[in-house]
Amino acid sequence: MDSFKQENKIRPLIYKPVFSYPYDMEIFSVSSLKERTPEESMKITYRYEFYMLICVTEETCTQWIDFEPIPCKEGTLIVVTPGQVHNFGNDENWDGWVILFREQFLLPTSLTLNELNLTFDIGRTPKGLTLNTTELQRANTLIEQMVQDSLIQAAKEDVHILLRFQLYAFVAWLNLIQKQKKIPSTSQVSQKFLKFQELVEKNYAQLNHVSDYAALLNCTEKTLTRVTVSAVGISAKAFISARISLEAKRLLMHTDYLISDIAEMLNFQETTHFSKFFKRETGFTPVEFRKQNL
Repeated sequence: MDSFKQENKIRPLIYKPVFSYPYDMEIFSVSSLKERTPEESMKITYRYEFYMLICVTEETCTQWIDFEPIPCKEGTLIVVTPGQVHNFGNDENWDGWVILFREQFLLPTSLTLNELNLTFDIGRTPKGLTLNTTELQRANTLIEQMVQDSLIQAAKEDVHILLRFQLYAFVAWLNLIQKQKKIPSTSQVSQKFLKFQELVEKNYAQLNHVSDYAALLNCTEKTLTRVTVSAVGISAKAFISARISLEAKRLLMHTDYLISDIAEMLNFQETTHFSKFFKRETGFTPVEFRKQNL
């Protein structure tokens, strides 16, 4: 992990396009990002407040998402979602596309028309999708078209609509590839689990019992555990614990907060309770984990 850790701070990064770019989606090449970004800034770990798609078009690299290395080669496409911790790694010679967009850019979830009901949920994609040569060529063409269309001199609202539907068409095409490669999609996961996953993401720092979420979902703990095991292979309790543990790792590795502060932030009544929990989940005490990753 120390290969990508440059300092012990997570820097939040909001969507803020350069100059006067007016849209909620921006596309640029990795090479252009490197040209306008200091080398040390490229190696900083950030917590994003927007979605980011990375499509590798040349050479190989390793991306880091939430402490896990993701080996990438030509044709690899990965998605980083809001709240995740990401680092571009130390590889120098690779290139690719970066697509950034704010959550507000997505169509409202209240839309239920079949043509807008995308089963490829941009927020729950696999860690990586590998495109073959033909697929990568098509991806390049689609992305380049979006770049060109973002430069059209027309009413902002009209261009926004065009870019939004181009992004959805791109994602819908990726969904077809995902199905062909037999990568599990959200259409194969129960809606109850997806709602549970959403609730955990929003409430893990306040609610840590299966009973809390079962009550919110109007089901029994047994039912919630069954759907969770079916979806991800672990119990509902283990799923909640894993999310709390992930946040603890983020805070221990990338902030200077005292362990007692982190325990309080994650709703542990005593620091010792947090330390026992973390040791059980990771095999390390919070102090050991932090020292290991300095």
